[in-house]
Amino acid sequence: MEFEYECFDTFMGCKDVYPASSAVIRRWKQSTGTSQGSNPPYEDKDATLSPEDLSEMLAAGTKEVHEKAENTQFVKDFLRGRIKRELFKLGSVALYHTYTAMEEEIERNKDHPHFAPLYFPAELHRHQALACDLEYFYGSNWQSQVTCSQATQRYVDRIHQVGREDPVLLVAHAYTRYMGDLSGGQVLRKVAQRALKLPPTGEGVKFYQFDAIHSAKAFKQLYRSRMNELDLDMDIKKRLVEEAVKAFQFNMEVFEELEEVGKTIQDDLLDAGMPVHGTLGGDISKCPYYAAKMAASGGTAYVGELAMAVLRHPTGRSCSPHGSPRWLG
Repeated sequence: MEFEYECFDTFMGCKDVYPASSAVIRRWKQSTGTSQGSNPPYEDKDATLSPEDLSEMLAAGTKEVHEKAENTQFVKDFLRGRIKRELFKLGSVALYHTYTAMEEEIERNKDHPHFAPLYFPAELHRHQALACDLEYFYGSNWQSQVTCSQATQRYVDRIHQVGREDPVLLVAHAYTRYMGDLSGGQVLRKVAQRALKLPPTGEGVKFYQFDAIHSAKAFKQLYRSRMNELDLDMDIKKRLVEEAVKAFQFNMEVFEELEEVGKTIQDDLLDAGMPVHGTLGGDISKCPYYAAKMAASGGTAYVGELAMAVLRHPTGRSCSPHGSPRWLG
């Protein structure tokens, strides 16, 4: 998968990547027979954008909080490669709960007129990949070892509230997370692999790998174009900007919490070069997500179906309205 690193944008796609117009997308699909989930050609910077387009409003409205989030100590340390293995694992736990909640609400609202055009489960959904990462770090019984932190719980509660009461606001949460994963998240993947001496084959950082997207830049263009074409009045757009700001604030609370936890972790006990298999971790080949991918590339259909069934009906704990404030069970 080819990524273009426009900037160290941990959360949202960079402002200088312009969406392809709907006409360009339609012509491209007609000429190639391409379906919704595929990537359109790039559009140059002369593409017509208005300050009232949702993508432009989000970029402008979140600029200040975006900069604050990227200047938290946790993010700065991460980008410098100063990340402890245990802290990275806890961050992955927080992401797992966050994405599980968001993708539950996306599934609930996938036919909502304000979200349906942005529904790309095969391309974007992350909770299965995060489950693989946690199995790699914690072993096959990872679900009994992890639980939700207080800051993550607040984030999760807000996502569920939005999904139940005001689904249009899911657009802000999905855009803020997924576009960032396709931008600065790719930088974080390389940093984590180097700092934690993770295998180059991707174990432990499946979260950052989008196997169904061949060009991150083209996909982001498509996503922004779909978003800008949503039938939204100015009041709703302003509310979406406000919700995106809240999403950044929730992320900052999680970062600050991780920073505090990091102060209690002893470096000499958590060397970045520690092995992650055997007694300290799981076998990635046993991960249901991995099994499903292997089945798709030539294995039995039964293995893939079984793996997906397990992932659709997890037996482990996830964040609940009364989740534990502890990081580890």
